[in-house]
Amino acid sequence: MLPDVAETGLLTFYCHVIESKNPDPILLDQKAVEISRQLNPILENSPKSFLRNLAKGKVKKDLVVHINLRAKKYDEYANLFLTKNPKGIIVNIGCGMDSRFHRIDNGKVTFFDLDLPEVIQFKKNYYEETDRYHFIAASVFDYGWMDQVKKVENQPVLFLAEGVFMYLDGEKVKDLILKLQSRFPNAELVCEVVTEIFTRKPWNKIVALKMNKELGVGKGAAFIFGIRNSHELETWHSDIEFLDEWSYFESEHPRLGWVGILGKLNFMQKVQYTVHYRLN
Repeated sequence: MLPDVAETGLLTFYCHVIESKNPDPILLDQKAVEISRQLNPILENSPKSFLRNLAKGKVKKDLVVHINLRAKKYDEYANLFLTKNPKGIIVNIGCGMDSRFHRIDNGKVTFFDLDLPEVIQFKKNYYEETDRYHFIAASVFDYGWMDQVKKVENQPVLFLAEGVFMYLDGEKVKDLILKLQSRFPNAELVCEVVTEIFTRKPWNKIVALKMNKELGVGKGAAFIFGIRNSHELETWHSDIEFLDEWSYFESEHPRLGWVGILGKLNFMQKVQYTVHYRLN
């Protein structure tokens, strides 16, 4: 039904669905719950046990917590950006089935969901475009999509890449970010990254095996791109400015459990985390 890596988008989507049914949810995503009612009958008949389990709400509890803490933080980044730039432009890179537009819409934002053609084709069955909500069916590396964003009234731009870059070729990610910096001056970029060591053997193999065996996600979902530290991107260009970073563990949410205790170690905080830049 979807490419291997795109299936991680359904995993993220159903984590939102499951959490939204919690009495005290980390993230409330009513749109996702609504769409899941349409999706469930399809996934229940899938030959893949991973997809059948999603329809049944069978996802590891700690993963549900992590995914929703991350989504909530990215929503906060979006909302803060819109507080400063009410008519701003947001580009959701590798959007999957995410319903972020419906969660953060202030009535003025122009929002683009960008993903592979197969993913967008599937998404169109459940979401409708509007005059401010648009789909871009393309690889993020096919830079023609930037022309569509540039056509919008000249407004500040925020690029969000939640759970995307670590699965992509590092040189291509670097080229992409430099392209964004040159074409969208003063834009902001919020993206999830992993520490570079987890892209090397044996760590990358362990991660891929864990995702394949425990989550049922295909072989395409493995960590490929990583950075040594949050300031590394500043060495790529003098006009890339590091603003801040965020780790799951900073929330100190009680449902992190024993993982939250491990998160007090500096090393653990930087295994997989989020960085925020200005592309001057």
